[in-house]
Amino acid sequence: MKARCRGSVRRNTPARRQYVLINLSRRRVSAPHSLHTRSWTLQPGLRAQLSPLREAGSHRAALRLPAVFRAPLTREPCAAPPGFHSQRGGSGARPGLASPQPAPLRRGSSPGAVPSRAAMSSLLPLRAAAARRRLLLQPPAAPGPAAARSGSGALPGGLVRRGGLVGGRWLEAPAAFAVRDPASGQELGPVADCGAAEARAAVRAAHGAGAAWGRLPAKERSALLRRWYELMVERRDDLAAIITAENGKPLKEAQGEILYSASFLEWFAEEARRVYGDVIPASAKDRRILVLKQPVGVAAIITPWNFPSAMITRKVGAALAAGCTVVVKPAEDTPLSALALGELANQAGIPAGVYNVVPCSRQQAPAVGEVLCTDPLVAKISFTGSTETGKILLKHAAGTVKRVSMELGGHAPFIVFDSADVDRAVAGALASKFRNSGQTCVCTNRFLVQKGIHDKFVEKFAKAIRSELRVGNGFDANTTQGPLINEKAVEKVERHINDAVSQGASIVTGGKRHSLGKNFFEPTLLSNVTTKMLCTQEETFGPLAPVIKFETEEEAIAIANAASVGLAGYFYSQDPAQIWRVAEQLEVGMVGVNEGIVSSVESPFGGVKQSGLGREGSKYGIDEYLEIKYVCFGGL
Repeated sequence: MKARCRGSVRRNTPARRQYVLINLSRRRVSAPHSLHTRSWTLQPGLRAQLSPLREAGSHRAALRLPAVFRAPLTREPCAAPPGFHSQRGGSGARPGLASPQPAPLRRGSSPGAVPSRAAMSSLLPLRAAAARRRLLLQPPAAPGPAAARSGSGALPGGLVRRGGLVGGRWLEAPAAFAVRDPASGQELGPVADCGAAEARAAVRAAHGAGAAWGRLPAKERSALLRRWYELMVERRDDLAAIITAENGKPLKEAQGEILYSASFLEWFAEEARRVYGDVIPASAKDRRILVLKQPVGVAAIITPWNFPSAMITRKVGAALAAGCTVVVKPAEDTPLSALALGELANQAGIPAGVYNVVPCSRQQAPAVGEVLCTDPLVAKISFTGSTETGKILLKHAAGTVKRVSMELGGHAPFIVFDSADVDRAVAGALASKFRNSGQTCVCTNRFLVQKGIHDKFVEKFAKAIRSELRVGNGFDANTTQGPLINEKAVEKVERHINDAVSQGASIVTGGKRHSLGKNFFEPTLLSNVTTKMLCTQEETFGPLAPVIKFETEEEAIAIANAASVGLAGYFYSQDPAQIWRVAEQLEVGMVGVNEGIVSSVESPFGGVKQSGLGREGSKYGIDEYLEIKYVCFGGL
């Protein structure tokens, strides 16, 4: 049976390239309303070219038309592109438009001519290869994540993009930078190295799309976010493989991150319809006081490498639900996840310019960051990263007094009181400390264990580390601990261990680099640790668990609150009165009581002191992207 589809030729400025855009899920070609469409049937040879994309779950493909087959970009009917047979006679013009004959495709040919199957077969591979070189079309892939099947860092096809996403288009940059697999050090491929010019273009694209997106009914924004969520769930295996390839975390953790990441789109799709204003009783009888909530405008989203998908959707989901448009600057180590989300956003129908991505190298990051923080068209900055970088961005944003929310560094205490269930505390400690090899902002950084159960806890914790944690490549099904993101991270762990040992700490287990490679490090437990050691004074961000012995509740709280940051804190106790006291006294934004994992889409995420400003997720997250406007309606 011949596959029927709708087709059109569309303009791609400024290079004036022309494409056939094929919706493979519906076997239709979508085109702007300003361009004429007509019905075609795919020839068998072209169907064979497109079938791998269809099987891989791709929804769209772009085929660049050879120059000899281009038709004028007017409202005149277009001749059938290569690989198609016209399915109806006549001009096929839309009602009310003139219906002249289509322009000839090349000198000496008749209108509507279709190339031979042999000519088509020879042209398509050449054109597809050229398009891939221009970062405009990725090669098709077999179903499922190739990386997961092979156990290597190979990237799955279909979602891998290497150009910046600006105004709905995949753009090249003057240069490119390499993304590497932290497990092997092998290059995963080049990505466009966007600079200040590309960042400014993305800001203007977001600003240009902002008015229409903000006026779109909340129900329609909700539906688009919901569709984006559904596509993430459908492609979760491929998205997870991308994370493991560029970040190194175990595939099971990556799969968990994708579901967690998608849940923010689902949550804020629902919250989009719950942005309520208010009516306030007025003191004068001829007045009415109204409160409106409106989008702040363009939001610059700057995200870290440790959760390359979830840190984006937690911010972007809220921003888009509120009616804002965004420019995302992903971490230089993990840009592929942000670009894959952009591909799915396009497939979901998110309008051009609403979601923009400007990947860049470490060398270009300061220039791009400065543009995003100083451009007057940007109204909001949302950043997750180190406290030091956050302070720099705050200085830049102060010049134009932008709205700012920041989730910065942590130094989480994990307190185990004598009344605690030790086995539950050990299980919680294992989850809190060693998730993503200790590379999360809410990971425990200091263990405080009361004197009465200290030795028992250390013994059981060491046993659990040895028996339950497995260091390896993230694509290995048995791996629980992948590599650290780079050698600089490994060197910091080594420095903290050496400093502690030099001051009298004891290595209970681990303590050195793993034989698998330069970015792998053994899960390490230290005892006899004091508050004078470096590992208790700054965030390690690695698989190091230092244990401090304490005697009284007051002493533990004093040690925990001595840090200049306060993101998360954990403690284990079975004394109800103690639970209330400690939960209220810990100077952190999030507290886990008899629980080592606190993050969830329904809960407000954020810290106090130098751990940041504002909250993400939950019903409070959307408020970070809304302005409150007071309207006084008088003369009634």
